[in-house]
Amino acid sequence: MASHFALFADLENCGGKKSMLIDVIERVKIRGDILIGKVYGYTDSHSDLKETLLSNTFAVVPSLRYGRSQKNSMDIQLVIDALDVAYTNPLIDSFCIVSGDSDYVPLVGKLKSMGKFVLGISRSEVASGVFMSACSEFQFLETVTAGKERPGPSGEALTAKDVNDLIVTILGESGDGEMLASEVKGVLLRLRHNFSEKSVGCSTFGKLLSRLSQQFGDFTVETEQYNLIVCLSQRHSQPSGEQMTRESFPRIFGRILREYKEDGFDRVNPSILKSAVQAEYPDFTERQIGLRRFSDVLRALEREGLLALETDESGNMLVRIP
Repeated sequence: MASHFALFADLENCGGKKSMLIDVIERVKIRGDILIGKVYGYTDSHSDLKETLLSNTFAVVPSLRYGRSQKNSMDIQLVIDALDVAYTNPLIDSFCIVSGDSDYVPLVGKLKSMGKFVLGISRSEVASGVFMSACSEFQFLETVTAGKERPGPSGEALTAKDVNDLIVTILGESGDGEMLASEVKGVLLRLRHNFSEKSVGCSTFGKLLSRLSQQFGDFTVETEQYNLIVCLSQRHSQPSGEQMTRESFPRIFGRILREYKEDGFDRVNPSILKSAVQAEYPDFTERQIGLRRFSDVLRALEREGLLALETDESGNMLVRIP
C-alpha cells in the first residue's frame, strides 16, 4: 500500500530551482502520494515555480524580510505546520522535510515517536550529520538529481523513451531493482497522471513493457506464478567503457563536476563526489591513479583548475565548482 506524504520544503535549501523541486517531488511520489505540500521562503524571484506548485496543489509561505530572525521564524513555522498535520490528519503516515538544518531534529524525533516515517533531503554542503542520522531515511539532493533524464512535464504527452526512463528510475529506487508490473504502473500514474499505454501505441501495459524491454534493454520482463515482474537489467548498471587511469581521471572528474554545476550545485561534499565516481567506476581507488587519499585526488584536481577546496563553519571540507 502506498504511503501518504506531507512534504515541507525550505526553498533556500533546494536552491529555489524548478528542476530541483520537480526532482524532489518525483522522488517522493515514487514512494507514495503527496497529500499535503508546502514550500517556505517564497519570493517573486521564484515565479518560475508557480506552475509546478499549482499543479501539485502546494501552498507557499512567503519570505517576509524583517529583522535578523527571518530565517529562524521560517523554521519555526515549518515545525508548527508539520506538527499540526501530524496531530490533525490521520491520513498522513509519512513526512518529507527538505532541509538539512539540525534545528529540525526535535521535530523528526517527535514525528517518529508518533509512528511517522520521515524522509530528509538536503544539499550536502548544508546537511547536518545529526539531522541525517535522525531521519528514518536521508538522501542528498545531489543524488536525487544526479544523472537524471527529465521526461516532459506532466501536462505533455509521454514518448516511449520518456516512459522507459521513468520505469528505470522507479526500479532503481525499489531497492532490489525489481517490482510487480502492477506496482510499476501505479507509480507511473502518480508521477504522470496523463500516462496511458495506448498513448504510446500499446493495448496493454504488459505489451508496452515487452516493447520497451526489447527497444532499450534497460529492464527485463519475466513471468512468475502468473505475475509479471519487471527487473532492472544488468546491462543498464554497467559502468562507462572509459577506463579510469592517471591520464583520464581529470577528464572523468571534470565531466561529473560539470553535471553537478548544470544541475544547479555550486558546492558539494567530497563524499558525494566520490560516491558519484564509484557509481560509474565501482573499482575506483586512489592508488589506481597513483595517489594515496581522496584528499590528494581533490588537490590534484584543484591544481588543474577543475575545482576549489573550501571549508565550512565546522571545518569540514567542501568542493566548490568553478
